[in-house]
Amino acid sequence: MVKIGLIREGKIPSDNRVSLTPAQCKWIHKNSDEVEIIAQTSVVRCFTDREYLTAGVEVKEDISDCDIFLGIKEVPVDQLISDKTYLFFSHTKKKQLQNQKLLRAILDKNITLIDYECLEHEDGQRIIGFGFFAGVVGAHNGMMAYGNRTGLYKLDRVYKQRSFRELIHTYFGLRLPNVKITITGSGRVAHGILEIMNLMGIHEVEPDDYLKRRFSYPVYTQLKGGELYENKITGKYSREEFHNNPELYSCKFSPYTEQTDILLNGVYWDKNVPRLFEKEDTKSETFIIQTIADITDDAGGSVPINLGDQTMEDPIYGINRFTHQKTVPYLADSIDIMAVGNLPNELPRDASRYFGEQLIKHVLEDLVKNGSRIINRATIVKNGKLTFSFEYLRDYAEGN
Repeated sequence: MVKIGLIREGKIPSDNRVSLTPAQCKWIHKNSDEVEIIAQTSVVRCFTDREYLTAGVEVKEDISDCDIFLGIKEVPVDQLISDKTYLFFSHTKKKQLQNQKLLRAILDKNITLIDYECLEHEDGQRIIGFGFFAGVVGAHNGMMAYGNRTGLYKLDRVYKQRSFRELIHTYFGLRLPNVKITITGSGRVAHGILEIMNLMGIHEVEPDDYLKRRFSYPVYTQLKGGELYENKITGKYSREEFHNNPELYSCKFSPYTEQTDILLNGVYWDKNVPRLFEKEDTKSETFIIQTIADITDDAGGSVPINLGDQTMEDPIYGINRFTHQKTVPYLADSIDIMAVGNLPNELPRDASRYFGEQLIKHVLEDLVKNGSRIINRATIVKNGKLTFSFEYLRDYAEGN
């Protein structure tokens, strides 16, 4: 029997999502004699202790006898238990400075770390994640911010709705101005953004038409890899080449800064990927973007004027377009930025249900049995040692 513990989120601010819902735990217990799931007691989880108890899940404070621990966000160093297996988003694969001590502790405590972000199909597509609901909430918040700036319409906060279904009802009768919206990316985040565009009745137009004229109704265009990037020498785009050698590419986004009111950014970024624009570009009279929802949320990344996270309660801030200093939102000379690291927390029950379904479908059985290539490739640390694919993290983990 393998014991799986649902740990209480320890990162501050607390995350309220879970990797398995009570109903999913009940299904697992009914369909497997090899797994027992135990939930650590929590007052912040979007599903209450009582809901887990009702589903037949044991709930207690001390779950140290479990073999595998499922979390969401980074586990605080002092809460890690030696010689265990953990699954959570560690945010270490890009050598994020704030999690350097976390990876060091995982090595020191002889822990096995399987990172959700690294669970991928053979073609590199992510298997599980909260991207769709990040896109949903981020797109809503971006549209909300533009409404607040212009006073032309009003949207309520997502977290005040009990479910995605309830959120949809808030769009009935919504009348939007003749706004132009650019969406970047093609993954789960972008799919969530597109869902909101369709629910709000915003029309899609081709990039060429988008650049040539204004419209008498609200429109959006979606820019995927081939529309955003080109090889500096050939002028062409190869997905494989771009992902392996992004430094060979330049970004073609510049014309859209002159035609876009709202940017909903869902594109993946790392340090070698060209930014959508540069800070200095915002000083130009032709740069007309007023609202940016940086949903993938890389501070100083594809949106260089993203200065870091806001909270779920206060998601919008301003950036002065000339000094690039942080301001309150909605000022005449500012560009409004929506940047929140845990957007799906606004729809936690829906997001958790979706996440758990993918975990059960693609990971759980192999996790409790003999493993799989997918799990092996997502294992950053095995019994306190960096795996071969993640040896590049050694200097980072050792503090060098």
